[in-house]
Amino acid sequence: MTQTQSAVQHFESSSGVRIYRIPMEVFPGFIGYAYLLLGAGVPTLVDVGSGYQASTEQLLDGLASISSEHGEAFTPSDIDRVIISHGHVDHFGGLGNVMDAIGSAAIGIHPLDRRILTNYEERVLIATKNLTIYLQQAGVPQETLPDLLQMYGFSKMHVRSMPIDFTLEDGDELDGMRIYHVPGHCSGQIAIQIGDVLLSADHILSRTAPHLAPESITHYTGVGHYLEALDKMQQVDGIRLVLGGHEDPITDMHKRIGELIERIHQKKQRVVEILQNSEASLSIFQITQLMYPEKYGFNHLLALQQAGAFVEYLYDRGYLCIANLDDVKQSDNSALYYSLI
Repeated sequence: MTQTQSAVQHFESSSGVRIYRIPMEVFPGFIGYAYLLLGAGVPTLVDVGSGYQASTEQLLDGLASISSEHGEAFTPSDIDRVIISHGHVDHFGGLGNVMDAIGSAAIGIHPLDRRILTNYEERVLIATKNLTIYLQQAGVPQETLPDLLQMYGFSKMHVRSMPIDFTLEDGDELDGMRIYHVPGHCSGQIAIQIGDVLLSADHILSRTAPHLAPESITHYTGVGHYLEALDKMQQVDGIRLVLGGHEDPITDMHKRIGELIERIHQKKQRVVEILQNSEASLSIFQITQLMYPEKYGFNHLLALQQAGAFVEYLYDRGYLCIANLDDVKQSDNSALYYSLI
């Protein structure tokens, strides 16, 4: 869905921190947000966009407008700290470009996503190999694999490894900010509480549930970790406003979390219904075709991962079994076919 880019918006937390939300077109037609924090220790930038096309230019223009349009005594070179909420390209891919523009700043991320920044080339190689094995076991036709893998790697070609200066873990306090580790969508995703405002990254979004992928591709992703992280945030009180990495601000966090949990359960049930209505066992590729029949191109790759995350969750918890064990015994990376137990 094409989204309209808005102007920089100003919010303020109960602790007096001034929060500026800066829009960027991180992918064509897809808007993401970076956040400038003033009053939470040193000037801090949370996320840097994708570095794709005009993303960095829009971020730097937004930072410049904070002085001219909002009256802050601030220039981009004042930024002394950059926090990356999680290791997805639309949130960290512009880091090299931004650091070139603002000069030196300390960079921080959760330890589980640290290698994505510091050993990027290695990370892409290993993740691509894991994805290849996953797609083969998902039953993707061999002739389709090269195109899917090329799409996976295309958006990552412009990124380079960067050093980091500090890590942020669950429960850490940093200049009045509290860190929550909220995996599922990404291994090392964090949410940041600033007074009564929560920067939720992609964990809690106003209109959509975040993309989930199987833990067999990357540890600490998947449905189980996402539900656990939602439950963690459901226990947090005192949040007046949630600002996500995409979409609109949220004024009732607990209600939105309840909606997201219900949506996850509906998708799990959809997998069960597909298998109940099938006369034969099905591969993840076949389940994806029935669950997301309208997805094509890169969105088809995302759908294959999403459907696989729900299959993995149900299989790990004993709701499904593999129906073609003889094939699995005889062939490496054979397609797996699932049935209900």
